[in-house]
Amino acid sequence: MSDVQLEPGWKMALMDEFEKPYMLELKSFLRTELDNKKKVYPKPSEYFNAFNSTPIEDVRVVIIGQDPYHGPGQAHGLSFSVPEGVALPPSLLNIYKELSADLGVETPKSGDLTHWAKQGVLLLNATLSVEAHKAGSHQKRGWETFTDKAIEVLSEMGDGIVFVLWGAYAQKKGEIIDESRHKVLKAPHPSPLSAHRGFFGSKPFSQINNYLESVGEAPIRRVL
Repeated sequence: MSDVQLEPGWKMALMDEFEKPYMLELKSFLRTELDNKKKVYPKPSEYFNAFNSTPIEDVRVVIIGQDPYHGPGQAHGLSFSVPEGVALPPSLLNIYKELSADLGVETPKSGDLTHWAKQGVLLLNATLSVEAHKAGSHQKRGWETFTDKAIEVLSEMGDGIVFVLWGAYAQKKGEIIDESRHKVLKAPHPSPLSAHRGFFGSKPFSQINNYLESVGEAPIRRVL
């Protein structure tokens, strides 16, 4: 993956990772999957979409997901997001319900969260690829080590980032965050299986903007 197209700031921060054994093994695994005609989501050019959509120096909020969506046309490299025109997955629908209740705004119709990413919201999945219709199929292949490094870099590079950790998986992954320097919001996952256990009513969006304003940052516009 040494030829990967990565936003310059992220490339400077993470490029050494691409020559480490775990990433070379991951690259080989992905190449084999594609050579064997496995359907992998998102398309390879979008594996690093979260990094390319939110330059490292612009990151103000990080929302950590787990796997890309594994249905056709859903994954495009941003956690919880789907492209314009794709039906809202259940977790995203619940995120929008909480957004509406929290901020009193109309529930968005589009599931494309690129406009959040462009405002400094890093929409980072722990695993950046998945085989079609096989949730978790690319876990423990190296992606988690890479995304842990990205979180570590953000935690160490400055102060005042909001890390949003929904569910036990994200909260475990977020244990490396320096909570003395950053705001960490924790709640149950927005999945229909767990949203009623405390995700609804957690008011993450107003908390994000209130914190950003408290540290002299502009709030995320329109939807957060």
